[in-house]
Amino acid sequence: MAEREPRQRVIMLFASLGFISLLVVPGLDRRFGWSAVPVYAVWLGNVMILVGFWFVARVYRENTFTSATIEVAENQTVVTTGPYAIVRHPMYASSSLYVLGMPLALSSWWGFAGFALMLPFLIWRLVDEERLLARSLRDYREYQERVRYRLVPGIW
Repeated sequence: MAEREPRQRVIMLFASLGFISLLVVPGLDRRFGWSAVPVYAVWLGNVMILVGFWFVARVYRENTFTSATIEVAENQTVVTTGPYAIVRHPMYASSSLYVLGMPLALSSWWGFAGFALMLPFLIWRLVDEERLLARSLRDYREYQERVRYRLVPGIW
């Protein structure tokens, strides 16, 4: 809740509730036996989590301005190398990979409900962040023209 903008606080509240449900719902699913996830899907979920965290680490290494809050730092520049040359928001893309892997790794089809709850708020956050960056960060509009996709190459 360190965000300055009220709409970002609302976004983060609901995104956080969705993230918490990614852990709580699979626990309830396990307790009450709501779904049966095959072992290969559990392994796939674990791989998705590992790969997602590896990409997150890559993003942090590439962009020293990476922050949990939406802000533009003094002397901040547009990063266009590494994963930023492929999608404009590699942190969101990477974290989406491990968030999608969590319900599988926790053996719960119902766990995807948390992702469904989070997704509209994460998209809202991403679009709002792009508005700020385009307004406040020199060269960001040119970067948007060069790197067309926000999260998934060839899709969006």
